Amino acid sequence: MDRETNDVLDAVGPRLRALRRHRGLTLADLATTTGVSESTLSRLESGQRRATLELLLPLARAYNVPLDDLVGAPRTGDPRIHLKPMKRFGMTFVPLSRRPGGVQAFKMIIPGRPKTPEPPPQTHDGFEWLYVLNGHLRLVLGDRDLTLPPGQAAEFDTSVPHRLSSADGCAVELLILFDPQGMRTHIHADPHRPAGES
Repeated sequence: MDRETNDVLDAVGPRLRALRRHRGLTLADLATTTGVSESTLSRLESGQRRATLELLLPLARAYNVPLDDLVGAPRTGDPRIHLKPMKRFGMTFVPLSRRPGGVQAFKMIIPGRPKTPEPPPQTHDGFEWLYVLNGHLRLVLGDRDLTLPPGQAAEFDTSVPHRLSSADGCAVELLILFDPQGMRTHIHADPHRPAGES
């Protein structure tokens, strides 16, 4: 075993003790939660027992932290997220979320171009929330035709016929949250703002 690995393992005990005390737990509390005996936990924290996966996994679950955080493992790999843009209907969609299912986040870019005939409005299952970053967005929603400047947001049921385009022929950038299950986005009110103030 190399020196770096030994140093990491030697630091596990004090890290576990500090985490337990920070959470306000006793060894008895932790033993009840993890199923690991108090004496084993005590020896692990004092460094008299080496950390093993069988001991660390229940502790990681009990503390609700990644295993790497318990051992202080050095970060490895490339921290960058490699996004793969998709083109649809002449627009670019950059996925910002990586988990399958549930709410999906995208950055959408509508290119600037001269006025051309626009496709008919689309419908599909789900609910969409959008926020305009740059440019002026034209949102056709049912029989409504709206222009949203930067900083404005909208949300709508995507079963209503809708179309997104540039309002003035210039490029538009926006953030989109899409929920295929049709759940509305909840924005919590500022508790310090007086009622009725917008």
